[in-house]
Amino acid sequence: MSEERPTRRRWIPSPAIRASMGLHLAAAAGLIARPAAWPLALGAIAADHAVLAGAGLWPRSRLLGPNWTRLPATAAARGEVAITIDDGPDPDATPPMLDALARFGVVATFFCIGERVARHPDLVRRIVRAGHAIENHSDTHRHTFSLLGPAALRRDVAQAQTRIAAVGGTAPAFFRAPAGLRNPLLEPVLARHDLRLASWSRRGFDTVSRDPDRVLERLTRGLRGGEILLLHDGHAARAANGAPIGALVLPRLLEALRRRALIPVTLRAALEQERGRVLSDPG
Repeated sequence: MSEERPTRRRWIPSPAIRASMGLHLAAAAGLIARPAAWPLALGAIAADHAVLAGAGLWPRSRLLGPNWTRLPATAAARGEVAITIDDGPDPDATPPMLDALARFGVVATFFCIGERVARHPDLVRRIVRAGHAIENHSDTHRHTFSLLGPAALRRDVAQAQTRIAAVGGTAPAFFRAPAGLRNPLLEPVLARHDLRLASWSRRGFDTVSRDPDRVLERLTRGLRGGEILLLHDGHAARAANGAPIGALVLPRLLEALRRRALIPVTLRAALEQERGRVLSDPG
């Protein structure tokens, strides 16, 4: 594995994490002063861990740290939305989705799995040539990702960063946890790689639903600027004719965006716009 990138973003514990640290310190001090109070201290720590675990099971939670659940307000005001496509690249689903994006002349953000990037480098290069962004969706997309300890998290995130940068030419700027599930140990690892956690504002459930109409309805009902939309190329459910649901839905979604005069952008473009706005703001 190649050497990790230098830190460019300082990890700042969230208020919930700071409160948890304080609770553990208080419990330890209390046990020193009153050893008989151990049931109360243990109960408080168990309740704290339950809250943090629940936050990790809520993909849009910000209790554990920063989380892009929508585009910045300035992007929303411009009528911008982000189409994000997870779990690829996939030889069956990715090419038709790239074709649809090309027909409409728009860009998307592909959250790719590191080992799939290594397996399908030509598809990755096609994504990049078309102007889309490739971001980090872990190295193996294991179901137990949210249970990993710090060393395993570091290895997984770093390996995916290395593989994506080697094939795509640019290190990812965003990370999406498998199924959106994580634990409090992830954010310090992301900060080390200058990665920002991103979830979504709405999803179509195209990995389980075989009805393109239902998937499209979930994505477009009340659609407005600032949304981060989630579809899948990898692990997509299949329609009755065997076609990946995401590939069937995407052209119809793009047409709906066009009718609403909404502009698809990559998460990276939204980040760069926001950075430029902050740097140019005299306040």
